[in-house]
Amino acid sequence: MTGSADATEATGPAEATGATATGDAADQVTAAETTSAATADEVATAEAADEASTTENADEASTAEDADEASTAEDADEAAGTTDEAAATPSPSTAVPTPRPTPASARPGPRPRPVPHPPAHPAAAPATPAPAPVAAPDDSAEAAHAATFGSVDADGTVSVREAAGERVVGQFPGASSEEALALYVRRYLDLQAKVTLFEARLQATDLSVKEIDQTLTRLTEELKEPAAVGDLDGLRERLESLRGVAAERRAAADAERQAARQAALEARTAIVEQAEKIAGTDPARIQWRPAGEQLRTLLEEWKTAQRSGPRLDRPTEESLWKRFSHARTTFDRERRHFFAELEARNAGAKAAKEQLVAEAEKLQDSTDWGPTAGAFRDLMTRWKAAGRASRADDDALWARFRAAQDAFFAARDAHSAATDTEFRANLDVKEALLVEAEALLPVRDLNAAKQAIRSIQDRWETAGKVPRADIQRVEGRLRAVESAIRDAEQTQWRRTNPETRARAEGAAAQLEQAIAGLEADLERAKSAGDARRIADAQAALDARRSWLEQVQRAAEDARG
Repeated sequence: MTGSADATEATGPAEATGATATGDAADQVTAAETTSAATADEVATAEAADEASTTENADEASTAEDADEASTAEDADEAAGTTDEAAATPSPSTAVPTPRPTPASARPGPRPRPVPHPPAHPAAAPATPAPAPVAAPDDSAEAAHAATFGSVDADGTVSVREAAGERVVGQFPGASSEEALALYVRRYLDLQAKVTLFEARLQATDLSVKEIDQTLTRLTEELKEPAAVGDLDGLRERLESLRGVAAERRAAADAERQAARQAALEARTAIVEQAEKIAGTDPARIQWRPAGEQLRTLLEEWKTAQRSGPRLDRPTEESLWKRFSHARTTFDRERRHFFAELEARNAGAKAAKEQLVAEAEKLQDSTDWGPTAGAFRDLMTRWKAAGRASRADDDALWARFRAAQDAFFAARDAHSAATDTEFRANLDVKEALLVEAEALLPVRDLNAAKQAIRSIQDRWETAGKVPRADIQRVEGRLRAVESAIRDAEQTQWRRTNPETRARAEGAAAQLEQAIAGLEADLERAKSAGDARRIADAQAALDARRSWLEQVQRAAEDARG
């Protein structure tokens, strides 16, 4: 009974020591993964800084930092996921309160090393409050099956049977065979729980490729030569079978990643091509404000794709960015050049129009109505040819020019209105003269018509000016009468021209001779009875007689 009590007292501190060692190992795994994540963060940060230094726009550096933060968060999530998996694995110290064994690797020879016992009076140790009991799952059947793969020597040495042979896993002196096996069976069950958990997560969750590879590596290392008793070969085979599933998941993830990168590449290329299309537009036809807004929108799309989309490889991304940056630079250069030329043209047009305004303002008070009106017409022609200044300058200058023009023509219209009132009586006189002149038509007596029109013209000049609105009307009516009389005079001259009469008489004599000859030919044809010659001679004779009648009438007209 005393030996049993001592063994029971020795079990408590050994169990606490085993739990502490297990916790320390978990902490080391978590610290190692955290350090790996921090290193990945530093590499990603360095790469982002390098990318920012190679770009030509400060916006890219900001975008790279945002992408780096996303990478940092992703690595942190992976480290946290690995830590959660380790935390979810049940600890041996919480399942079976057994003493801490001596591992086989710590023994210098085939004989087991003595294990020191704890103090004989545990009451001298500081009191530790007992943890609340946790209900463990019932795995007694699995534990019993796992125990069949182990054995315990008389000195407490525990071994496990594997396909390669029997292997010593540790020593637990001073305890029964069941107690010695229980600890190492529990360790086997812990390894089995890890494999089961990984299998479930592999099937049910979207693990990253990095986490899958890390978990496989860790479990492979843990199952290499574990200090555990159970069907280790079967557990290794289960893990090997999961490698195929992991490979499929890795291939699917690679395919998805490749497809996402291809889509991102096409989207980035489309952005670059749109920017190049805008930059390649003819400066004479481009609308600068909408085009500039479109380029800014494309830049925001680029930032969003770089910040939240898949990362492209560095050469491809740098090549696309250089094209995009070159398109933006070309657009900005052409826009500055266009507006510089526009400003120069506007300045020239402004100077020319200021000169025209000065000339118009000098003419606005002129009373030389006819020449000044012509001068204003010339100024308007020059104004149209001067081109456009800026909208504000052009509107202001046009207002001054139009004011000077309106002032002159308003003064001329006022003067014309006063003059028209004065000339109203002259219009009545000239309209009466027009009635008298139009009564001469049609011309029957040319000499009388010529004398009458000369009298009318003299009185027309004496009558004086008429209102401006009636000048063309009355002058046109008088010119029509004068033209009719001149036409009648020309017609009479043609009829009485001696040269015309002489030509008509000579032509008549020639036609008479020709008619005589045709009459003789007709008689001969009739005597011969030749119908064709008769018809030809008769047609020619009729034509000559018609011509003779016309010539004789002309000659009579010429004789008067």
